[in-house]
Amino acid sequence: MKIKLFLLIFFCGCSIIAQEKILTKSGTITFEASVPAFEEVKAKNTGASCVLNTKTGEIASLALMKGFKFKIALMEEHFNENYVESAKYPKATFKGKIENFDYSKVTTSSQNYTLKGKLELHGKSKDISVIAKIKKTSEGLEIISNFSVNSDDFGIEIPNVVSKKVSKKVNVSLDFLLK
Repeated sequence: MKIKLFLLIFFCGCSIIAQEKILTKSGTITFEASVPAFEEVKAKNTGASCVLNTKTGEIASLALMKGFKFKIALMEEHFNENYVESAKYPKATFKGKIENFDYSKVTTSSQNYTLKGKLELHGKSKDISVIAKIKKTSEGLEIISNFSVNSDDFGIEIPNVVSKKVSKKVNVSLDFLLK
């Protein structure tokens, strides 16, 4: 009888602990560094990971650089070899916290939250603060954000030959559904 009671308490405890973290391995991150009147410089990664601790609001995300897909294969090749040097710096990460996050107060209506933390890309890290819209859906917790970063902040050099065609201001959007 004691063993059955112990096992019941153990498995209930494990499921409670497991509920503190929700995640996705199929988040979408899109970036665009286009300049008007020139070819679109845009890529999408649909395999980004993100984990959120619902008790503390701590959040972490990871995207493999080779996961970004462009419409033009040559752009993708230049992106990986010349700009972000994917072989040397294979991933981008974000580690931070959602300020004033209380999972029990998140509703089905989007609410703005501030995400603060460190974005690491191309071997450099930068403290960032961005606004994210967060809401509960029937499938989980949705986090959507749009923000800009500067390629210079991460030591990503844009050659003079294409400097008029590629913006140093990179617009980033993310869409995560955590379960």
